[in-house]
Amino acid sequence: MKTRVQRPGCRFVCSKRRLCTPESFKKLVAWQRALQLTVEVYRLTSSFPESERFGLTNQLRRAAVSVGSNIAEGYGRTSRGEYIQFLGHARGSSFEVETQLAIARELGFGTTRSIEKTEQLCVEVGRMLAAMIVGLRKKN
Repeated sequence: MKTRVQRPGCRFVCSKRRLCTPESFKKLVAWQRALQLTVEVYRLTSSFPESERFGLTNQLRRAAVSVGSNIAEGYGRTSRGEYIQFLGHARGSSFEVETQLAIARELGFGTTRSIEKTEQLCVEVGRMLAAMIVGLRKKN
């Protein structure tokens, strides 16, 4: 049986098997930034050529959606190891987005400003995920 403790006034829930975590994945800053990343990717790709609708546009959107989705799915898993695994998937997807943004830049899709803004978010999310993974591994 898991022991879950929430101190009065604290927005974190603690258990013996995991670190103290926010009571919802929606309160994780990494998830919030991943959501912003997805919105930026959708905005950026809306200006891509129609011929890329089922190519780079679709691939970029799916990878961006995967980042936040994997953070949420890992949060909902029952063990720390599974959580770390899904954070790793999310980080991998962020690298996928970063690579696809480089391809879009080389092909002249989107504005430089829009691509740079999206890349910055992508790098920020990747760093947050790396820090979360390191923190969770230290507690094993």
